[in-house]
Amino acid sequence: MRLVSFNVQNMRLRGSRLDGARDRDLPEDLGPAAPLLDDYDRRLTAQVLAEANADIIALQEVFDQKTLDHFHDAFLLPTGSAAYPFRTCLPGNDGRGLDVALLSRIAARSVTSHAALTPADLALRTPTGVNPRATLFRRDCLEIALDGLTLFICHFKAPYPDVAATWPIRNLEARAVRCLIEARFETPASANWLVLGDLNRPRAEDPDALQPLTEGFGIDLLNRLPRGSRWSYHNAHEGYTARPDALIASPALAASNPDTVPRLIRSGLGHEATAYKGDRLPTVGTHRPHASDHAALVLDLDIS
Repeated sequence: MRLVSFNVQNMRLRGSRLDGARDRDLPEDLGPAAPLLDDYDRRLTAQVLAEANADIIALQEVFDQKTLDHFHDAFLLPTGSAAYPFRTCLPGNDGRGLDVALLSRIAARSVTSHAALTPADLALRTPTGVNPRATLFRRDCLEIALDGLTLFICHFKAPYPDVAATWPIRNLEARAVRCLIEARFETPASANWLVLGDLNRPRAEDPDALQPLTEGFGIDLLNRLPRGSRWSYHNAHEGYTARPDALIASPALAASNPDTVPRLIRSGLGHEATAYKGDRLPTVGTHRPHASDHAALVLDLDIS
């Protein structure tokens, strides 16, 4: 089974056009020529996914089901990609309406949104200033039960504008995902599960807000890559790279796939991401057009 996780950077359908892969906070993304790049961006997004040729795709920053379906039909299928008949994008809690989504060639046994979950529902201690009866996840934790594997697709709180101030929220989300896994499986260490998505780990954070998921619980599979090659994101503001995207496997899943190493597709990143020395897709520009400011994470698993 091949899986992909990809933050597609603000994908929203407006009428018959998709927004491009832009955050609208840089001058070059706001000028009069910027909308002309939108189709180019989304063709690149589709080419990255076509190259991955995954059975299951976990996306972040998709506006709604209509956006997901339009991208699939109008951009992904024309690449020659085989279809993804099972597509899900449920409303989450993001203030801009950007949600997590699923494209799959494998029918799920169940799809469960946890967008309405509160800290009180899980009896979780909350950080100062956080209402225990307010929604817990900044977007959602979408739980996908497949035969032999359960996925938890997430997009945690961004570390902006202040890493330290947002740490308690990401840590709360990590604790909540762990609670969901512990509630689902009697012995989580021996079950097959995978947490994937944009967990928004910043460049430097001590202690790591994701420790509830990684310290003595799950295995961060990106750590199987050599140091210096684990980055999946390029920040255009300051020119740095980071690894916000994650593939955290249960101990049992990691042990049954001892030689599985994630692969990152960076060919859709702009040329400004100079840390990547490989080939780009032909129409990639210096900043834009690009597929996203994130790389796609690819993981091949043997599910027995």
